[in-house]
Amino acid sequence: MAGVAHSGRAVDLSEAEWRRVVGTNLDAVFFWGQEGARRMLAAKTPGSIINIASILGFGVAKGVVAYATAKAGVIQLTKALALELAFKGIRVNAIAPGYVVTEINRDYLTSGPGAAMTRAIPVGRFGEPGDLDGALLLLASNAGRFMAGTTITVDGGHVVALSV
Repeated sequence: MAGVAHSGRAVDLSEAEWRRVVGTNLDAVFFWGQEGARRMLAAKTPGSIINIASILGFGVAKGVVAYATAKAGVIQLTKALALELAFKGIRVNAIAPGYVVTEINRDYLTSGPGAAMTRAIPVGRFGEPGDLDGALLLLASNAGRFMAGTTITVDGGHVVALSV
């Protein structure tokens, strides 16, 4: 999972920071998917492309306008690529993780200001990288062979709780 985030108000976001965040989180997803599809088509081999979106692609939070916009774009990109490639045997789907603790955000989520966010997650904790394994294996394997253009949310119920 490669991605970058930012924090701060939209009115203070520089063009360079917008382009950095959208370039990494949306443009790179398109170009990697495009290259993967080209290689599968050239080899006449079916396959699966799995994009990484975010729950912030479904709903936003303050201070992450570029990140949320890019991740919403990944969800639409996934649908568009699936529509174009499924008939060639290339399935394109996405996973939309909730807040997953990584080395980059560990301090913020576990002992910093973000620690209180677990109150909004019905399972009562942040995700761990291994929590994405089930969705990833489903989408990559023949068990998901009839799935195309789908985004699977793996967030401990966070999005559901926000919509109640």
